[in-house]
Amino acid sequence: METSYLYPRTIATEVAELSRSFPCVLVTGARQVGKSTLLQSMLPQGMKYITLDDYRLAEQAKSDPIGFLELYQPPLCIDEIQYAPELLRAIKLRVDAEPRRKGMFWLTGSQRFHLMQGVSESLAGRIGILDLYTFSQSELTGKAAEAKPFSCDVADMNERLRTNEPCDISSLYERIWRGGYPGIVCDAAAKPEAYFSAYLQTYLERDVQSLQQVGDRGAFVALMKSAAARTGQQLVYSDIARDADVSVNTAKRWISILETSGIINLLPPYYVNTTKRLAKSPKLYFMDTGFCSWITGWSTPEQLMNGAQSGAILETWVYGQLCRSFTNRGVMPRLSYFRNSNGAEVDFLIEKDNCIYPLEVKRGSSPSISALKGVAAIPPGNAEIKPGVVLCTALDFLPLGKGAYAFPISAL
Repeated sequence: METSYLYPRTIATEVAELSRSFPCVLVTGARQVGKSTLLQSMLPQGMKYITLDDYRLAEQAKSDPIGFLELYQPPLCIDEIQYAPELLRAIKLRVDAEPRRKGMFWLTGSQRFHLMQGVSESLAGRIGILDLYTFSQSELTGKAAEAKPFSCDVADMNERLRTNEPCDISSLYERIWRGGYPGIVCDAAAKPEAYFSAYLQTYLERDVQSLQQVGDRGAFVALMKSAAARTGQQLVYSDIARDADVSVNTAKRWISILETSGIINLLPPYYVNTTKRLAKSPKLYFMDTGFCSWITGWSTPEQLMNGAQSGAILETWVYGQLCRSFTNRGVMPRLSYFRNSNGAEVDFLIEKDNCIYPLEVKRGSSPSISALKGVAAIPPGNAEIKPGVVLCTALDFLPLGKGAYAFPISAL
């Protein structure tokens, strides 16, 4: 049973607001990130909860969706709706029969893109959609209510620093190594090895098989390990295919499964209409650094911190916290990365109000403005390029000159 109720979730505010605006609310995210516990903890009076993880209920819903909703009347919370997508059309009929009624159905799904086609066809304009990831640091430090989308505004960064107290690098890598799955962080005695072994088995049996028949599970796990070893890097399908001993087309399909089921995200490259050659491939990021650390074999936080993957996993953690800061407030992250054919690069770009805010991740605690040298190569298009922020392991918010700053990673 998930135990994420021990830590309030920032996204709960958005669920409540969307429920006042739409007949339906859908919360998507990977298995065991806390979707069920979140919604169960805030069920309005009179709303019934059912889960389609129950095979009997799922079969009943698929075979007779209209009758199912006559038996289970709204307001209704349906967990793991992807196991009976036939319900979506039946839900549309119920919603359209009472066009002024809000908050009729709360839905969760562990396969966000798999659901989107059915949702867009059946419930367009009738549903608010939110993505939930594993715990953010703001949530784990009890600051869920104060959490806001990350901003490079000086006042906002100062406020974030007051809200989230920075920690030393060892403590930071402890957070990274454990990750944010409720089953781990809510139980101090939980062993990542045992938890993630069981998680992987369940993921393969339920999510992977329902998305696509994967005949060779061993090869699929090998591909996951190869992808995890390349977190924070540009996605090169041929390299991952070679490691898993599968074809490139198979690697593409399986990477799509990992993305669809919320295990990874693909960060697009920055693009403007320009003749300059820019990167075309996305960068791959695991969305939970604990799972990524386990599947790549890092047995302790110290080994991870001192190992060859320490920089990439740090960048992965930063990406995850940036995404959560937006999605937990119901905001679509406008994130990309920059790299050109001359080797100039910037880890992350945030686009907002026709401005581009560059972010560079550095493991050191005393960065200089030279860490942002790639910013000068960014083709601006019609947007204004801001000076930039270096996210590092320092404990203070420091000016670097020329309008640039260094900010503690652990305060994200």
